[in-house]
Amino acid sequence: MTEPLEKKEELIRYFESGAKPRDKWRIGTEYEKVAVSVPSGTALPFSGPGGVEEIMRRLIDRYGYQPDDEHGRIIALRGERAPITIEPGGQIELSGEQCDNVHCALREFSAHAQQLIEIGHQIGAAVLGLGIQPLSRIDEIELLPKARYHIMYPYMARKGRLGQRMMKQTAGVQANLDYADEADAMRKLRLSMGIVPLLYAVFANSPISDGSLNGYQSFRGHIWTDTDRDRCGVPPFVFGDSAGFEDYAEYALDVPMYFLMRDHRYLNLTAGSGITFRQFMEQGWNGHRATLDDWANHLTTLFIEVRLKKYVEVRTADSQSPALMLALPALLKGVLYDDDCLLAAWDLVKRWSYEERVQLTADAHKMGLEARAGRATFKDLGLELLNIAATGLTRQRALNERGEDESIYLLRLIDLVRSGHSPASLLVAHWKGRWNYDIGRLVADTAYDAEAAF
Repeated sequence: MTEPLEKKEELIRYFESGAKPRDKWRIGTEYEKVAVSVPSGTALPFSGPGGVEEIMRRLIDRYGYQPDDEHGRIIALRGERAPITIEPGGQIELSGEQCDNVHCALREFSAHAQQLIEIGHQIGAAVLGLGIQPLSRIDEIELLPKARYHIMYPYMARKGRLGQRMMKQTAGVQANLDYADEADAMRKLRLSMGIVPLLYAVFANSPISDGSLNGYQSFRGHIWTDTDRDRCGVPPFVFGDSAGFEDYAEYALDVPMYFLMRDHRYLNLTAGSGITFRQFMEQGWNGHRATLDDWANHLTTLFIEVRLKKYVEVRTADSQSPALMLALPALLKGVLYDDDCLLAAWDLVKRWSYEERVQLTADAHKMGLEARAGRATFKDLGLELLNIAATGLTRQRALNERGEDESIYLLRLIDLVRSGHSPASLLVAHWKGRWNYDIGRLVADTAYDAEAAF
């Protein structure tokens, strides 16, 4: 992994090495969660008593996690199977294990959530089932003392108006899925990119920030549109019929680099006009030559809606309440791991031009399920997508101990969308109604609850 890269073919082989036979396909889920002080709703600081680092220490003491530190600060934990990492604004993320099915993902997420609930009660903190920090502004949120983020944070201010909000305020849920070969990877990438507007509408959950309504159903989604155009959005090439690993590599080669890792240190590459990975591979930098490890790190700094690594990573959805957190991996497993369902889902979105996709995504950010694609509402399209996914999961017949298949993780969301609501539209209704614009009541009702059904 440390030998200098010589040819583009080596980059392409990186993606090829991720291919797996169908019986080895798994699903992994990454769960980001906003952490706040109770009852105020202000962002939980990383440092000090009652902060995120204190939560990490208590997880170590009580549950046997092993710490990863940087300059003496605990920035991540290693668990028996799944690590816990901290995002730039103190958002707590569980990077779930590769599971055979969503029932396995439920078990790991439920255990993680219960641990956070227990420790939160001890220190006056909570994690919220929201896609954005609801009260604190970015200058009121401590930046994680991690070298990577201290390189990225000032760079974000130069590249877009909202990138620092992305780092400090937002939280999402991601799902990682396997592929059989290049053709399979690209059709999964294309379909996942194609349904981005519907995913934003169905999973919208960030309408309240800076203490008030922000005018969006998924403000988190809107934030990504003005973060860094070099590395965000949906690249047009993915919708080409002949798109392959080489096209993805070509795209990634021309994205500017943030940093290099050498001897466990971050080297800042954002000064001046920057350097793309293509330039680094051809010319080197300060005596350093590009390696496959550098390529793997660089791929993690592409923030497009669906990333290709040695798996397909779908990054679109806002973070959810515990009751809906498993709906994203369930939806994607249903449509991507059944050939007929993948084609049926593609039928919903295949006729849109690239320009229409961009506009429909913006409409989903703003209007959620009320957005329209021609005569069809996103409510109707989203419900059809969910039903296709449920069919795929029923066919896959991965059963829990009660004999239930994985479609159970879609039932609440199906009912919600059928009623015309997304999580965001319910939040807006509660905010204007029984919460009466009170952050304390929002926190009380969206905080993870030990009595809630996961």
